[in-house]
Amino acid sequence: MAEKNVAANSCLERTSLAYLDQRMAMAKRCSHQGVMAGAKAAVVATIATAIPTLASVRMLPWARANLNHTAQALIISTVAGAAYFIVADKTVLASARKNSFNRPSNA
Repeated sequence: MAEKNVAANSCLERTSLAYLDQRMAMAKRCSHQGVMAGAKAAVVATIATAIPTLASVRMLPWARANLNHTAQALIISTVAGAAYFIVADKTVLASARKNSFNRPSNA
């Protein structure tokens, strides 16, 4: 029992725990950056999709006859969701790629 306590307090164990904490903080930061970039892209995509969708329903007879409120909302939300996931994924992957080349200075 005493050996486990000594081994848990070794220098190597503390260094690796600090390293893992640092990596966890970096992963949280990268995911937060991805969420923020995805949310910004979703807002832009929503506006960019809503304007022509709503305008076409008012101006085009085919769209007025075939696109009810549910269809309009589905078009807009699908584009916003796709923009969010694409941009968030690209941002997280870019951060991971950038951080994979950065080696810690104490290793």
